[in-house]
Amino acid sequence: MRYKPVVKFSNRRKNLSIQISNDGEIIVKAPYGTPEETIRLALEKHKKWIEKKLFEINQRDPKFLKRKFINGEGFLYLGNWYRLEIVKNQKEPLILKDFFYLSDKYKEKAREVFINWYKKQAKKVINERVNYYSNLTGLNPKSVKITSAQKRLGSCSSNGNLNLSWRLVMLPIRVIDYVVVHELAHLEEHNHSKNFWVKVKTIMPDYEKHKNWLKENAYMMDIL
Repeated sequence: MRYKPVVKFSNRRKNLSIQISNDGEIIVKAPYGTPEETIRLALEKHKKWIEKKLFEINQRDPKFLKRKFINGEGFLYLGNWYRLEIVKNQKEPLILKDFFYLSDKYKEKAREVFINWYKKQAKKVINERVNYYSNLTGLNPKSVKITSAQKRLGSCSSNGNLNLSWRLVMLPIRVIDYVVVHELAHLEEHNHSKNFWVKVKTIMPDYEKHKNWLKENAYMMDIL
């Protein structure tokens, strides 16, 4: 094959899996001691899928590259793009109006400033959406925690606690709603059985549209 994967072995793993990271890295996760030939054959078997995913990544808009925090760069909030403008004489580190306005005093800490701003907004927005759907459905989590997870955007513990990533606040509100509904449904259905998806659809009839959007666009949250 023309590409070289990163192979990660684990004693806990029982089956081999192939993943493509958002920056195009091919990752093979395999049980410890898996022969090199087995890995090669698995990659060959999934060659078309791998090449399709790599093609899709290469076609992405360059604005989704890692940020340099310079004038004109775009940043997401609730599914909309706002350009960055670095300004003088601003007391607040970061303000969102028609642009993201970053105080020049914080240029060296721009990434940290943005993350802190997103976390603050996420706490407000996500809790509002959880409260809305809890009141609508009667599904009440014991707690809601805003996490820094990059890949696992949401989870529901066996104790009824919800964990939701601050990165969700970059996405359109209906996509955030889908993730919230998904996790709330786990309070009653603890797996992804048919009953679980029936529950999700009952709450959000058009959930599949938002689920597919998230699957295709999750990489958008990796800009920080």
